[in-house]
Amino acid sequence: MADSDGIKTSSDAKEAIPKSSTHVERVEKDVHLAAEEGLTATDSHGRPVVEFDRQAERKLRNKIDWMVVPTVSLLYLFCFIDRSNIGNARLAGLEDDLGMKGNDYNVLLSIFFVSYILFQIPSNLANKMIGPGWFIPFLALGFGICSLGMAFVKDLPAACGVRFLLGLFEAGMMPGISYYLSRWYRRAELVFRISLFVVMSPLAGAFGGLLASGILSLSNIGSVRAWRMIFLVEGIITTGLSLIAFITLTDRPETARWLTEEEKTLAVARVKSELLAQTKVIDKADRKKVWLGFWNPVVLATSFIFLFNNITVQGLAYFLPTIVASIYPSYSTVRKQLFTVPPYVVGAVFEVFVPFLSWRTDKRQIFLIIAAPLTMMGYIMFLASTDTKVRYAATFFTAISCFAGGPLTNAQVAAQVISDSARSTSLATNMMLGNIGGLTATWSYLSWDGPDYPIGNGLNLAASSMQLIVATATLFWMKADNKRREKLDVSKELEGLTQAQIESLEWKHPGWRWKP
Repeated sequence: MADSDGIKTSSDAKEAIPKSSTHVERVEKDVHLAAEEGLTATDSHGRPVVEFDRQAERKLRNKIDWMVVPTVSLLYLFCFIDRSNIGNARLAGLEDDLGMKGNDYNVLLSIFFVSYILFQIPSNLANKMIGPGWFIPFLALGFGICSLGMAFVKDLPAACGVRFLLGLFEAGMMPGISYYLSRWYRRAELVFRISLFVVMSPLAGAFGGLLASGILSLSNIGSVRAWRMIFLVEGIITTGLSLIAFITLTDRPETARWLTEEEKTLAVARVKSELLAQTKVIDKADRKKVWLGFWNPVVLATSFIFLFNNITVQGLAYFLPTIVASIYPSYSTVRKQLFTVPPYVVGAVFEVFVPFLSWRTDKRQIFLIIAAPLTMMGYIMFLASTDTKVRYAATFFTAISCFAGGPLTNAQVAAQVISDSARSTSLATNMMLGNIGGLTATWSYLSWDGPDYPIGNGLNLAASSMQLIVATATLFWMKADNKRREKLDVSKELEGLTQAQIESLEWKHPGWRWKP
């Protein structure tokens, strides 16, 4: 028999299973059928037509957690360190050595985001075509070499050139790793696993500050001195890690040497069981699917949420050292570096804790809404008080709430599309628009606005307020549109369409429901 949408599902083959089969044998048979190319693993409403052994799934998930997540997390840690260590270098004399003045520092930061924004979508499409197992280590090698290059620049134009290349290579990291993890994890599981690598951004602030302090305690490394040593050491570490990643990363479950055949089948089937009308997990790049991965109302709304969120995140990442310096101007450079660490540590804890709650509840939108008021509170404290203790406490409120936005929005745009092709685009779209917020952040704290930075803090307050408004409006729209879709006759809507046409419908499929 055929399913109501005209596509043969794995449940069609279940009738061939003898009734005398045990429950375990039936489950195993269903899993193999669900993983088979040419068969869908859902009904026309997106409900799984296969039952999974929860214990086997848990065992597989734990194995993936240990074999995949640590490598990409370590790469992302040094990705973010290589990007944000310029703040530490600034405190150590970068501006004086390169003859920078006025807003030159902001220009140097902005150059990074030009290439970072432009190459988001092309990079993630290349990631899909080449394969994450090769492409992600290649990107890491590229930005490791760029970090090394920063140790030897002599003037501002040279530094701008290196930062442009750094943005090009780093553009594909966050959407690329998120896309890579979506090949391994279910929708609800993905947000927590994304958080396990994105948490490296606040940890990079903490660890980067400690590492910079340690490096600066040295008088020199060969002929390299002062802030240049920060880029040299961190670039060498990144380059070494990228070479190891070429060996340790694998593209997808089917090519993982550390999975048994049964585990490979289960890994494919459980992801496929959430892909409405799809006959394979990793499809060939399709223009229509790629377009609908971008032209998706919830993806675009979520990307704008990330834009507003990223103004606050990147602003904190780049200017926390400057904020600390304005609060404690008489402290030594090393002591100032150390004062940047605690807010990042607290932020890192909540960046994992909030996505953990999201995983367990399979909800993302409500947490995007809840986070915004805490960020708003932090920037209100910056604006309302000049007391050093109050302003330092404000950095904790900001860090607690804003860092969770990265994993939440990435998981949300991944959950609002169906195919692998659309997911590669939706994640890149989120990062592309999100990092327009990062570009904005580079101009949020201007030298002439110090030491209290009312314009920068006011901009961040406005951004977090907009996050609250857009996230709330999107949630209500998703619920309203789902109610509208309940009234549709799926079979009638799909009548006359071929299997390929149905697979390309994406969010326009009548059986699709938004997943807040």
